[in-house]
Amino acid sequence: MAAVPGPARETGSSDRRKWVEVFKVCDEGNKGYLSREDFKVAVVMLFGYKPLKMEIDLVITSEKQNTSGILLEEFLNFIKNKKAAQLHYDEIRQIFTAFDRKYHGFLTLDDFRKAFGQVAPKLPERVVLEAFREVDLDSDGHVSFRDFEHAMNYGKNERESL
Repeated sequence: MAAVPGPARETGSSDRRKWVEVFKVCDEGNKGYLSREDFKVAVVMLFGYKPLKMEIDLVITSEKQNTSGILLEEFLNFIKNKKAAQLHYDEIRQIFTAFDRKYHGFLTLDDFRKAFGQVAPKLPERVVLEAFREVDLDSDGHVSFRDFEHAMNYGKNERESL
């Protein structure tokens, strides 16, 4: 499923129906829960990757009701949270790519100046410089995607704590 541009959307009923259907298809033997193997298959079907043992352990053992596997509601919560995190990551990647106009894979102060010049042309130069320095975690004059993602997540966490 392609990322949705703009703010992350709420989980729709069609998403939920799809996830329930995947749960039913992967529930080998109609046990009412997904075993470790069932869960792996479900994640592959929905996200296209095989989850790490650590991720499986975290999900399965965090559910107190059924130590043999994960029940439908816990599965739906896991998928909903995973999808929201994926959409957030995709949004950050899109913003970074828009700033990285020369496709270097990193941002320079000039990239920041141009981006801020388009969205906030009256912003003082010192503010742009301060923003760049704040995001350039290792002070090497280049902002990697990791630096940018860290800054975007830090800002998100700060807004959520207000």
